[in-house]
Amino acid sequence: MNATIPQRLWQPAARRIAATATNGAKPASAPAAGICGRSLTTAAAPRTWAVQRFSSASTPCRQCMRQMAFVNSRQTTSAFSTSAIRRLPQNRPPPEPESPQPADDPNFTSILDNPPELVRSGGRKHGPGLIILALIPITAFALGTWQVFRLRWKTDLLAKCEDRLVRPPLPLDPQNVADAVEHSQSGGGNGASDFDYRRIVAVGTFRHDKEMLVGPRVREGVAGYFVVTPLEIVDARDPDASAAEGQKKTTILVNRGWISREQRDQRRRARVAGGLPRGLVRVEGMLRAPWKKNYFTPENRPDKGEFYFPDVNGMAALTGSLPVWVEATMEPDLLQVYDMEAHGVPIGKVPEVTLRNNHAQYIFTWYSLSLATAIMLWMVTKKPKSDITQRVRLNKNW
Repeated sequence: MNATIPQRLWQPAARRIAATATNGAKPASAPAAGICGRSLTTAAAPRTWAVQRFSSASTPCRQCMRQMAFVNSRQTTSAFSTSAIRRLPQNRPPPEPESPQPADDPNFTSILDNPPELVRSGGRKHGPGLIILALIPITAFALGTWQVFRLRWKTDLLAKCEDRLVRPPLPLDPQNVADAVEHSQSGGGNGASDFDYRRIVAVGTFRHDKEMLVGPRVREGVAGYFVVTPLEIVDARDPDASAAEGQKKTTILVNRGWISREQRDQRRRARVAGGLPRGLVRVEGMLRAPWKKNYFTPENRPDKGEFYFPDVNGMAALTGSLPVWVEATMEPDLLQVYDMEAHGVPIGKVPEVTLRNNHAQYIFTWYSLSLATAIMLWMVTKKPKSDITQRVRLNKNW
């Protein structure tokens, strides 16, 4: 059981090789000397010599064993070198002849040989945007100058209309009603006729059976209607003679004023004095051209008695009147207005000129826009140039 372990099992690899080797051939050339003074094999020495060298009783040093292990590893791996495998001849097909290349032609010209194409030189190219920007200040200045003339025209018109209001009232009778008809048919309005905003006095009889309500219209936050009643006018100087002659009656349209929605029933207003006046009445008012229908106003429906805007021609044809529009005026105090509204008596308009004059605001707007765009145009055209004043690109035109 106490068998002795053979010496070759616990010795290192180099010593086992030296102990088990029995014979070997020594190389023709002398090996190199190791650190310990003994001869060692070189990289080209065969392995059999190393086995024979260490077959003696002498034991090599540790440095010699390291050198011998390095030599053995180089001899082992050299047989399996991939470079040697790559150097082995292989059965490859012969290379095909190469196709001719463009550079083989002596007359070949490449893209790099073309001269560059000039894209931009010097200043910047603004295009049509600069033209549009230049037209804006010119157009705005022209519009501002036009508004200057409009302001002068509107100022003169307001002066004329206000002068007509202070004149004595013009008696309107069957003899001069033709001029009022011409004013109404020509569109009147904005001082186009000498009768616009002209105060008149008419004497006649109201036809309440042909009364029309135009609306709804709002006055001081309360919804209501304008009462339009035909008036058969007579000569104010001799009303009895005109009525006795039995001549054909001349009828005009009179806007008596505003009433609230609760007083739209005619029978309710007939109970109050002044609600539905009878007999000859004296009406003071102004010749006016009625307002126009806008896009959102619905069409009138005379068959149902619904009128949303004053269509003078249509109302005149419906009632057998002349197309003349008169707005009754009055100058009541506050308490009188409250009493009239409560009892359904139409409230007439105050005799004043209601033409708007906003041309001064338009002048300021257009001239400001012209100045601002002119400054923008100057800033764009006078902007300093960048460092790159020229730009080129590759010319691909062959």
